[in-house]
Amino acid sequence: MKINLSNYSQENYSRGRNTIIVLLWWGVQATIFRYSLHNMYAWRSFLLRLFGAQVGKGIKVRSSAKFTYPWKVSIGDYSWIGDNVQFYSLDEIHIGSNCVVSQESYLCTGSHNIKDPHFGLITKPIVIKDGSWVASDVFIYPGVTINEMAVVAARSTVIKDIQANEVHAGSPAKYVKKRFEEDELL
Repeated sequence: MKINLSNYSQENYSRGRNTIIVLLWWGVQATIFRYSLHNMYAWRSFLLRLFGAQVGKGIKVRSSAKFTYPWKVSIGDYSWIGDNVQFYSLDEIHIGSNCVVSQESYLCTGSHNIKDPHFGLITKPIVIKDGSWVASDVFIYPGVTINEMAVVAARSTVIKDIQANEVHAGSPAKYVKKRFEEDELL
């Protein structure tokens, strides 16, 4: 057998904060973040900022959204994060301004080296640029950039970058059409 998980190690990986802060965040997220009332967006923004997230003004993060390490997340002004969105933020996740990440989507910055007998951890950042929409139940692979004004259709799997102003759909996501015609962008 070529795989030996008994030798798996994360000694070269940094969570970005010490164990006490990590556990404190997980406790806060599981309680006062998770059980805050629907319209308490400012409260959840405050908690994210308290734990190091860079959060813009007017954002709307639903209480069921989950952030592994909020200090590795930035969200621009007036963006919306839907119910049960998962920020698996082993690496940086940057969400631009006026973006929507819809319910049940999973932003995954970590994976494993499938050729490594010890299944070594690999992390890469995710970037979602201004005006983009990630529709419901989308999975985004590590290292992906979704450029300005792009749309990813519901239930898609994004394994490579999406160009500005394009709509992509499917698993893996493929180009469908332009979001706006050039004269509509002005």
